[in-house]
Order: sequence, then C-alpha cells, then structure tokens
Amino acid sequence: MDHQTWLLIDTALAIAALIGLIAWFKVNSFVALTLVALAVGLGAGLPPVSVAEAFQHGVGDTLEKIALVIGFGAILGQMLAESGGAGQIASALIGVCGVRRLPLTLAAGAFLIGLPMFFQVGLVLLIPIAENLAERTGKRLYRLGLPLVAGLSVSHGLVPPHPGPLAAIGILHADVGLTLVYSLLIGLPTTVICGLTFARVRVKSLDSLPVHWGAGSLAPSSLGDRSEIFSDKSVESEIKPACPLRPASAGLAVAVILLPVVLMIGATVAKLGLEADSPARTWIMFLGHPVVALSIAVVFAFLTLGAGRGVKAAEILETCRRSLLPIGDILLLLAAGGGLSSVLIAAGAGEAIAARAEALPLSPLVLAWLLAAAVRVATGSATVAVSTAAGLVAPLTAGTPHLRPELVVLALGAGSLVLSHVNDGGFWLVQKYLRLTVPQTLRTWTILESMISLVALALILLLAWAMIRAT
Repeated sequence: MDHQTWLLIDTALAIAALIGLIAWFKVNSFVALTLVALAVGLGAGLPPVSVAEAFQHGVGDTLEKIALVIGFGAILGQMLAESGGAGQIASALIGVCGVRRLPLTLAAGAFLIGLPMFFQVGLVLLIPIAENLAERTGKRLYRLGLPLVAGLSVSHGLVPPHPGPLAAIGILHADVGLTLVYSLLIGLPTTVICGLTFARVRVKSLDSLPVHWGAGSLAPSSLGDRSEIFSDKSVESEIKPACPLRPASAGLAVAVILLPVVLMIGATVAKLGLEADSPARTWIMFLGHPVVALSIAVVFAFLTLGAGRGVKAAEILETCRRSLLPIGDILLLLAAGGGLSSVLIAAGAGEAIAARAEALPLSPLVLAWLLAAAVRVATGSATVAVSTAAGLVAPLTAGTPHLRPELVVLALGAGSLVLSHVNDGGFWLVQKYLRLTVPQTLRTWTILESMISLVALALILLLAWAMIRAT
C-alpha cells in the first residue's frame, strides 16, 4: 500500500473515531479532539515531536485568530441582551417582516452583514437577535439560527475580501471587481434557497426537545413550537423589557452592531482603493481590523447601552464577567479543532486527496470544486482548501478558452464549504451557539453546508453556460 492511500485511510479512521468517541462513548469533545489529533499524526508516520508541535501550532494559530474576536463578541451580545436592545430589534423585525418571513430576513441580513467580516464575528454579533426572536415567537433556535449561519457561510466562502476567495484571486490572477460582482450574483440566491429550505425542514430529534430560550437566562419551555398559534399582534403584546431600566432603542442597538461592520467595510475599501503608503489607508485599515473594530464597538456599547442608560460601572463590569464565563469551553473546542486540522495538513492528507481527484476527467469548474471539497473534508480549513486546490487547478484553467478565472475562484470557494464536520472550527462554533449535540450538528449544519456548496456550484455552472452562449 502506497503512502498516499494510507493517508486517506488514516484520515477516514480518525474522523470516524472522533465521531464515535464523542457521540457514542460520550468522551469530552476537547479531550477526544486532542487524542485523535495525536493518533492521526502518529498513524501518518510523522515524528512524535512533530505531531505535538503541529498540534500546538494549530491550537495557537486558531486562538490567535478568534480568541479576542469571540471575547469582544460575547461582551457585545450580553450588552445587547441585558440592555433590551436585542429585544427591541426582535420586536421591530417581527413588526416589519412578520413571523413567517423572519428566516428569510435573517438569512439575507446575515449575508450582507457577513460581507466585510469573518464568519465567527458575524455569528457572535447576530446570535443574540436570533435567540431573542426564538424566545418571542416560540420557534426553536435552530429554525432561525440555521438560515442566519447560511448567510454568513456563503459570504465567508464566496465573497472577497474573505481569505479563501482572495487567495484564489491571487493564484489565478482573477479580477477582484468581477469576482465580487459574480459572487454577489451567486451568493444571494444561494443564501435564500438554502436558508429558506432549512427554515422549513424539521429535524425530528430536535423537534422533540424543548424550545431553546434566550442566552440561557430563562429555563427551557416544555410547550413545544408555538409559532403556529402566534399572530404578529399577539407576539408583540407578550414582549416585555429585558431589564428594569428603559430598554435601549432598536436604532441604538443596530448602531452598535453596524459600527464594526462599517469600520471593516472602510478597511476593505481603503485596501482596494488607496495607495499602499497612504497615511489615510494605514489608519482606516487599523480601525477596520476585526479586533480594533470590535473593541471600539464594545466601548461604544459601554457608553450608550450602559452608562447612557444609567447603568453603573460595577454593573457593566458584572455584565462583562457573565458574558465571558461560557466561552472558555468554546475556545478550547475551537483550539483543539485547529490542532487537528494542523496535524492533518502537516501529514499531507489534503495533498493526497487532491492528487487523486486531479486525475479525474472533469471540466475545470467541477474539478476545481472537487479538489477544494476534497481538501476541505480532509483538513477542515476552507482557506487551506481554496489555496491548495487553486495551485493544482491553475495550469488547467490557463489553457481553457472562454473560461473566466473569476468563476473558477467561485467554484473553489463553493467546494471549500462542503461537508463541514468535526475537524472544522466552524462546526464546533455552530454546535455551541445553537445548543446542538454533535449528531444533531451533523444532521443540520453539515448538511446545510453541503447544500450551500452544491447549489452554489449549480449556479456557477449555469452562469458559465450563459456567458458562453452570450459570446
């Protein structure tokens, strides 16, 4: 048996073992991820010290990227919830859109808000609104949360300036502006189709559970899904302020959420439109860095949602303390998932799968999708999947007439979203924030990501066919 074949078997065994340890033997997820990461590295033939170093590097790299983002996001979410701002936004959405159109509103809104920011940032900012809407309408959190994460995921995978699409643009020498236009043409309908589909799909193992209420401050209800008996007027009549003080207005709460979004958009515009040595570009990009933008938003929330409403400094400090307590488990899970991904990359699992897929006689767009999907399944990293597959498919696309490299970028991005599972940090983030078990996350989030990937690929192929017919 050659080494590449063994790598494929080793990777498959590791994923199966991880699912079995967590789902069937009830081993702590963090411990299971760590043990499987070490085992898969040793099984792949890496030196023992290299396995430990690769795992440690993956843990550190993951925490470096997300720890501050999730921490600031948790504080913002708690401020929005306790100030009543999230409830006011929920009331406004119910009044304007109605209960039936909430999933579509959340999906489209998350897609637009996710354009300038990472998936993790958008999730921690928007999940308090989904929780509040679930509380007020009696819908289970996953029925609103899945359309929301669908919009964020599509933006992250397809639209520049997210890391994956930008990496592919550089490798394939695609046009940034055209890629952005095509990604919006593909991304928005993909979000609507997939978001609405999963808003209507019922998962029996989840619908038998109590309704998930709020951020854990209220006990779960045993009344079941009550959305069918609510009219818009009856829902509004049940809404009560989330705090004894005057609740923050919906406009102020939206301003808190959009402040980091605007700062990040400004950084993107400055990066694309200003000279590299321009002082204005330097400062705008500094203010638009996710950590800086979120820290500014937190200070703004302290002044407006807190002190501006008469909340004492000691109470704001206590709010911060409560918001940060639950994220330790999340950070450890994401860090261990990053460690597993790093070990798989060091072992060469992604290259082994990509080499097998590259030999298949397929069109460049389908091949690009398949290569990215293969690396994604093996490593759990969408960015690694896109950058690896882009290098492999670049020689093929260069010699294919009538094939826009921008469409290849989108095909790579679509492939990088498929089959998110236990080696992907996003899997654990969704699992924790939507309060699902691992099997439930596999039956919802994993299938949703795969559907997004396939729908996006179908729309890309349709657009490519239309462009060829038009020439």
